[in-house]
Amino acid sequence: MKILWMFFVGLLSSGLVCAESNIRLILRGDDMGSAHAANEACIKSYRDGIMKSVEVMVPGGWFPEAVKMLRENPGLDVGVHLCLTSEWEGCKWRPLTYAPSLVDENGYFYPMTSQRKDFPPKTGFLQGSPDLKEVEKELRAQIEMAVKHIPQTSHISAHMGTATATPQLREIVNRLAQEYRLHHEQPQGVRYAAGFTGRSPAERETSLVRLLEQLTPGNWLLIEHPGFDTPEMRGLGHRGYEYVAEERNAVTHAFTSPLVKQVIQKRGIQVMSYAEFYRQARATQ
Repeated sequence: MKILWMFFVGLLSSGLVCAESNIRLILRGDDMGSAHAANEACIKSYRDGIMKSVEVMVPGGWFPEAVKMLRENPGLDVGVHLCLTSEWEGCKWRPLTYAPSLVDENGYFYPMTSQRKDFPPKTGFLQGSPDLKEVEKELRAQIEMAVKHIPQTSHISAHMGTATATPQLREIVNRLAQEYRLHHEQPQGVRYAAGFTGRSPAERETSLVRLLEQLTPGNWLLIEHPGFDTPEMRGLGHRGYEYVAEERNAVTHAFTSPLVKQVIQKRGIQVMSYAEFYRQARATQ
């Protein structure tokens, strides 16, 4: 028995057997449908990396391509990234429905959830006095479009937090989630895994390794935005966020890093999707 125990301890120290098996991490990528490079990076982060769930922006100009890619990758869990804002200065999107209270003078979604002091006037969604009936009609249209075209849609989330920014808005989202039988955002009892930062690929990789090494037992959620450093993505940005292509390319590098995968395996971290998390939760009830 002593020999067997010493052998097991040796396996633990080598990383071949892991003593930590009660860390669960939902890993989510946002903004698929917003750009071609974002679409490609999200699929790469799933196929070659650790990403398990992806959020799709239905009003985004690259939504049709996102649909095609997601139907070719049915194992990738999908969330409807409910969109009521259009933040980039050089690229804009509009609502699917007729919704005059949700758009600026040019017919685009407002850039920000709430008016920022460093932004031009009349660029805050909440200050535009959105009609709640128009909000519900638009969000319903986005959900129905996603469900119609993407079979593995399992949940909804709020782009920039706008769709749930007030109690009245959150009530609409909660009601629609129940109506369409979709899970809504961060599950109860799940903590947000913060500290995944850095602009360069090396910084992001190091940051993610450190974050994973410091996770304690429990349920965690990590959210980021995969992308590539391409001319298309270099054209995206707004005041205060000018390095979109660099930072999102670094996220893709970290999500597909062999070193990151080694840490996950060594610690026995269960990386999962929203759908997998909820299936496990139901099984234990």
